[in-house]
Amino acid sequence: MIPLFPKHTGADTTIFSVMSALAQQYNAINLSQGFPDYPIEEDLGNLLYEASRKGFNQYAPMAGLPILQEAIATHTARSTGITFGSPNITITPGASYGIYTALATILQAGEEVIILEPAYDSYIPAIEMNGGIPVPVALNSPTFTINWALLEESITLKTKAIIVNTPHNPTGMVWQQSDWDRLTKLIAERNIYVLSDEVYEQVIFDGLPHCSVLSQPALQDRCFAIYSFGKAFHNTGWKVGYVVANEALTKAFRRVHQFLAFSVNTPAQYAIATYMQQFPLNNSGILLAQKRNLFNELMGDLPFTLPQVAKGSYFQVADYSAISPLPDTEFAAWLTKEVGVATIPISAFYKNGSDAKLIRFCFAKKEETLRAAIERMKAHLIG
Repeated sequence: MIPLFPKHTGADTTIFSVMSALAQQYNAINLSQGFPDYPIEEDLGNLLYEASRKGFNQYAPMAGLPILQEAIATHTARSTGITFGSPNITITPGASYGIYTALATILQAGEEVIILEPAYDSYIPAIEMNGGIPVPVALNSPTFTINWALLEESITLKTKAIIVNTPHNPTGMVWQQSDWDRLTKLIAERNIYVLSDEVYEQVIFDGLPHCSVLSQPALQDRCFAIYSFGKAFHNTGWKVGYVVANEALTKAFRRVHQFLAFSVNTPAQYAIATYMQQFPLNNSGILLAQKRNLFNELMGDLPFTLPQVAKGSYFQVADYSAISPLPDTEFAAWLTKEVGVATIPISAFYKNGSDAKLIRFCFAKKEETLRAAIERMKAHLIG
């Protein structure tokens, strides 16, 4: 057999696929993988049907349908106060693709990319598959704030980029303007790009603003901002996202993109664009804040502790150390098999598998799903 060599150090199968498969095998309530179990808006679904009936069934332009680029430009101007037009916006088949392609655009072999851990598990493989070297920097525990001294120590002459994620998966923390100010000052005299994963930009709570990299004038010529419609519109299976960058970086990004995916699902682009024109204000943050509040209230009856209440995203981290001494991967498997509730162990978000007895729950579920999960846990953990 011709030998094959691994292109990255990530798992053969992601923890999300593993836990979802385990949930299905044991008929567990799946609060692990981040997808809603409630339907998309009926109007959005109808628009997808309308798109196919109107003939939006062939390749879209490489950069995206102009009507969707225009809708995004309007949204971006409203949310950041900065005007970005079509030359700055590229539609992508999801956000993970956008991150991978941005890395492919800027990285040369042996260059380093800093990630802030716990970090979404696609970052490290994407860096490695593009010849880069991931440099993990741990967030402060249990607040998950940034250790600025450690971050500065981790920067070398080989540092090519820093990946930021706000609102943050898995912790639900949100960057403030003061964080951007410190990062800007830290890299001002260095040739370092910023890849800002902002897929949960519309899922933010408690009156907090979303502070985007696009709102940072000093970073606009060195950043890629990456987004996904799946989080705001509850349609993760459509796999439509977009990347915003200045004109020069966008041109370089598209030179790579055109030879990877070339273009993205045309009917979905039409449906999303038309929906955004008809309903410019998205209520996903309000809806998910209600679900977070319900879930955390119900969790108060269980022997978990919450290191921090999620300020964004649709995940809540919980400490189970009062329940079990098991490592988090074993505890998550036990909770799935014996209790019937699937979660994600936080060690999966660390390169070295750091285990602090934490698991991640997804609360983007129907109310009856959340209540049923809590009742199963109460029956086993309290009796």
